[in-house]
Amino acid sequence: MALMWSPQPIVLPKPELQAKRVVDPVDPGMPVLAPRSEQILGTKKVTATGYTAGVESTGKTPKHPQYGITYSGVKVRRDKETVSTIAADPKLFPMGSILYIPGYGYGIVADTGSAIKGNKIDLYFPTTKQVYKEWGKKDVEVQVIKQGAGKCTEEMLKELSKAIDVYKTVPDSWLDKAI
Repeated sequence: MALMWSPQPIVLPKPELQAKRVVDPVDPGMPVLAPRSEQILGTKKVTATGYTAGVESTGKTPKHPQYGITYSGVKVRRDKETVSTIAADPKLFPMGSILYIPGYGYGIVADTGSAIKGNKIDLYFPTTKQVYKEWGKKDVEVQVIKQGAGKCTEEMLKELSKAIDVYKTVPDSWLDKAI
């Protein structure tokens, strides 16, 4: 079979419109797609710490009925390839806000914390060992991708995770949804 020449040139998107592939410093083999510049509503410098569902962070043991459940009612999750739950001051980042945290990935505000006031966020990790090994405490410039409307549901997390899994970034069509 012969290949046919097409007179139409192949047009690639402008480099500034392409998502940037960033290598995660914790897991260099895992590429993370950062948001495109036009998707960023703004940036905010915050102090980011890590938390777990355990007694050291929440005071709850695995036998507690609310163990692993965020303030918004969704289950905590850490997914480097899609979206993770994070805690923030809802006065700064309302529930449902989507942030891109360099070195961590996409996070959706689903939780609060007694020590998380003002320019502080808490990133979920499954274990304290991972908190210390992968994060610790850092000052970072987070990128606000979507301002939340005050809620975060399992359905929102499921849809957002699926969209990021398919597109490797938050698609514009998802950002236009009312949440």
